Amino acid sequence: MAIALSPFPVIGVVLLLAGRHGGRNGVLFAVGWVAGLTAVAALVLATLSGADDPDSTSAALADWLRVFAGAALIAVGVRKWGTRPRAGDEVDPPGWMASLGDATARRSLMLGALLSGTNPKNFVLTAAATAEIIETGVHGGDLVIAVIGFVALGSCIVVGAVIAHFVGGQRAASLLDSVREFMVANNTVIMVLVLLILGANVLGEGLAGLGR
Repeated sequence: MAIALSPFPVIGVVLLLAGRHGGRNGVLFAVGWVAGLTAVAALVLATLSGADDPDSTSAALADWLRVFAGAALIAVGVRKWGTRPRAGDEVDPPGWMASLGDATARRSLMLGALLSGTNPKNFVLTAAATAEIIETGVHGGDLVIAVIGFVALGSCIVVGAVIAHFVGGQRAASLLDSVREFMVANNTVIMVLVLLILGANVLGEGLAGLGR
């Protein structure tokens, strides 16, 4: 849910849906988003395949990964809070958002993949979650189902926005625009809370694993 609630992809997909070729670009963004999360999860699965054995090198690597990931998330959250806009400050949206209304199909697809797969926060959270799945000891079809469930949950808001665009008409467009405005206005608070809470959780699990 921390991945699903990331403000930038929600803002991005709403802007794409409101632009020219909105339906097409929204679908391609969602496809890229799902592909990015899936690629990171597959990479972690290949790297930490033996982490279900608590005495293995892979298990130790997974614990160290969580320690560094948790510390990094907390550090980024503290830094983001320290550099937050103050009351009365004018905040300009990121440059990549300015032209989303006229985005091409290729750019929409690539943007979805980049915001999910190469975004440092999402990469860390996906890696930590996939390591948790591996350590449960599930294999074969159960492992695939668990990863699919994780990717589906992390994609639910982006994909849900696209579905709403197609089935909800103007009413859905107004609702999505309200969501976008809320995310823009509260971006810093949302991100800081997500980073600090998830960072503390991931760091604690990593330290607990190393202490076994």
